[in-house]
Amino acid sequence: MLYIGIDLGTSAVKLLLMNRDGQIRKIVSKEYPIYFPHPGWSEQKPEDWFAGTMDGLKELLAGCEKEQVAGISFGGQMHGLVILDKNDQVIRPALLWNDGRTWEECDYLNNVIGKEKLSEYTANISFTGFTAPKILWVRNKEPENFARIAKIMLPKDYIAYRLTGAHCTDVSDASGMLLFDVRNRRWSKEMCEICGVRQEQLAKVYESYESVGTVLPEIADELGIPYTVKVAAGAGDNAAAAVGTGTVGDGMCNISLGTSGTIFISSEKFGVDKHNALHAFAHADGHYHLMGCMLSAASCNKWWMDGILQTSDYAKEQASITKLGENHVYFLPYLMGERSPHNDPNARGTFIGMTMDTSRADMTQAVLEGVAFALRDSLEVARSLGIHIERTKICGGGAKSPLWRKIIANVMNLKVDMIESEEGPALGGAMLAAVACGEYASVEDAARKLVKVTKTVEPEPELVEKYEERYQKFRQIYPVCKSLFQLIH
Repeated sequence: MLYIGIDLGTSAVKLLLMNRDGQIRKIVSKEYPIYFPHPGWSEQKPEDWFAGTMDGLKELLAGCEKEQVAGISFGGQMHGLVILDKNDQVIRPALLWNDGRTWEECDYLNNVIGKEKLSEYTANISFTGFTAPKILWVRNKEPENFARIAKIMLPKDYIAYRLTGAHCTDVSDASGMLLFDVRNRRWSKEMCEICGVRQEQLAKVYESYESVGTVLPEIADELGIPYTVKVAAGAGDNAAAAVGTGTVGDGMCNISLGTSGTIFISSEKFGVDKHNALHAFAHADGHYHLMGCMLSAASCNKWWMDGILQTSDYAKEQASITKLGENHVYFLPYLMGERSPHNDPNARGTFIGMTMDTSRADMTQAVLEGVAFALRDSLEVARSLGIHIERTKICGGGAKSPLWRKIIANVMNLKVDMIESEEGPALGGAMLAAVACGEYASVEDAARKLVKVTKTVEPEPELVEKYEERYQKFRQIYPVCKSLFQLIH
C-alpha cells in the first residue's frame, strides 16, 4: 500500500509518497504566495493552499499505482486562523503564525486575564503567534467578519475539510491555539468564553493517527484514487516532524537547528513548568510533549558568516576552531528577541568577553556555542520537571556541521543521533496515515520500524566538564543584560 504525507508549510506545500516499508517513492513541492498587507502582518489565502495541494497530489500520483493509495495525512504550519461562514466559504485571508498584529490582545490575555489563569486553562501563556489572540483581534477590529464565523479552523485542517467534508483538528495542532485544555485533550470552556467563541464553532478533535473520514467521491475521481482512501487528522508541523524523526514515547528528544531552533521532548506524562518557559502540548503519539523554541539558531551562523565575515565557506571558518571548551568569548543568540525560555522580544544578540588576543575563530566558535547554550536553557527547564534525557536526534540545516553536532553533544551531555531521512513533517504525515490504516499498531511501532539512525556523536567526559563550567557562566549573562535590552530597545 501507499501513503501520502502533506506538509503544509508557509512558503510551499510539500507532498511525499511512502510505501508500507517506509521507502520514499516521490516528493513534490508547490509554492504559493504570502501577503504582507501592513508591516508586521502576514496572511495567506486558504484557497491557494488547496489549489497547491491538489496540483501537488496530481503530480505526485502521476505514473504510480493509484489503486494502491490507502491513506493521506498531514503536518502543517501551526496557529494560523482560518474562518468559514455558514456556507463553509472562507471569510478573510488566514492570519499566520508569524503575524505580529495581536500584541494588544496578547497583553490583554497575559496581563488582564492573567498568565496563571491561561496556564490553568490551557497549560500555556499567550504569544502573538497563537490563534486565540487572532480571534480577539478579529472580534475587536473586524466585528462584521467575527459575526459571520460559523467555523474556526487551522491551516492543515482546512485541507482535510476540503478533502473529506469533515470539520476536524488534532490534539497537537489544537494545543497551539490557546483554546485547548491540553491536560484533558478537549476544548477549554473558559477560554471559549474569554474569546467569545461557541464550542460548535470549533472543529471536532481527534488524535493525530485517527481517521476523520474518507476522501469525497469527487476528490477521488479527480485524483484517480479509490473512494476508500482514509484521511487521518495529522499533526502540527513540529509534532509531525517529531514522528518523522522517531521522537515519540517517553523521554525522547529532537533538536532542530533550522532558521529557528527547537528542542522537542516527548513524554508519557503531562507537565508544565512554573514559568511557562516551554510550550506544553499534546503529542501526535497519544501522549504529550514539551517544546522550547529559540527564534535564531542556524540563522545566527548565517548572519555571522554571510553578513559580518562576508564568506560563504562555512567549513573553512569552522576548520580553524581548535579549542573547544576553552573559549572566553560568549554570544547571546537573541538576534530577533527570544521566545524560550525568556519570552523577551527586547533581547538582543550580544558578544561578551573579547580581549586583544580574541581571534576570528573565537568569535565564530562563540556563535555556535551560544546557540547550543541557549538550547540547553530549555533542556534544563525540562530536567527541572524530572524528565530524564540521555540522547537526542538532530535535524535541520545546522545539523549538517560535524563541529556543531559535537558542540551540542558536549554542551548538552547527550548522545546525538543522525537519522537516515530528513523529510520531517511530510514523512511524519505519511506515517500517521499508515497507522490510521492499520499498517502499524501505533505511532511508536511505526517509528521503531521506519526511522533509522545512521551515526551517533558521543559526549566526551573531559569536554562535558569544560562546557559545564562555561554554561554556568553563560546562563548568568542574560539576567544581567535584561534591563539594558529594555533601555536600548
